[in-house]
Amino acid sequence: MPTTHRIGQESPANKAIGGVPTIHYLDFMSRGRGQVVRLLWIDAGIAFDDVRYNNDEYPEYKRTKIAEMNPNATIPVVELNGRILVQSYAMLRHFARLLGKYEGDSEEEKYWADAMCDLTIDWRSAFVNAFFNPNKDVEYPRHMAEKRPQFLQALEQHLSSNSMSASGPYVLGDKITYADLVIYQVCHDEQLTQDGRAGLKQYPRLAKLADAVEGRENVRKFLQSAEYKG
Repeated sequence: MPTTHRIGQESPANKAIGGVPTIHYLDFMSRGRGQVVRLLWIDAGIAFDDVRYNNDEYPEYKRTKIAEMNPNATIPVVELNGRILVQSYAMLRHFARLLGKYEGDSEEEKYWADAMCDLTIDWRSAFVNAFFNPNKDVEYPRHMAEKRPQFLQALEQHLSSNSMSASGPYVLGDKITYADLVIYQVCHDEQLTQDGRAGLKQYPRLAKLADAVEGRENVRKFLQSAEYKG
């Protein structure tokens, strides 16, 4: 059976989004596209119910419960006030709008957050395709040697040179956005944020972003809690 845990305590942020959401996702440690949704909720102080499926039971739930909620039978899926929400990055933008933060203020800022997010989505797609490839022993090392450095360098250059980003630590200077959490999460999942940021030594601007995300009060508490799976 999947496990369900209540994370956090209800706050004004729950009222802003319309209640306590339930997220359905794999018990995939603290990783993946579902985790970045959790991370935004954690940072915002939103209480949520966390439903996790292990690898053995998930195929059956995918055919039944998940397929009933989402015709594409993909996760994460979020339930909130009788509504079903799908597509993790659409969720992030949706919750940012409901909260009135995490996306920038002006149209120019919103564009830049979206652009940095979409670049990072391309990176995650390349990562997932290599990491879960049947020929992973060949394809993932190739990804690490070829594609990953291209995305890292592109993000490093954008964040270092764009006038909205250059002062740091976030994509929009001192304002956190959902894009920062997306960037942080894929760095985390590729194991670049661990071991003293060893994987980011050549990318100091990205390391600065990771430091800032992990230094946020609610995120820091989460990373030190039993709910953080590594």
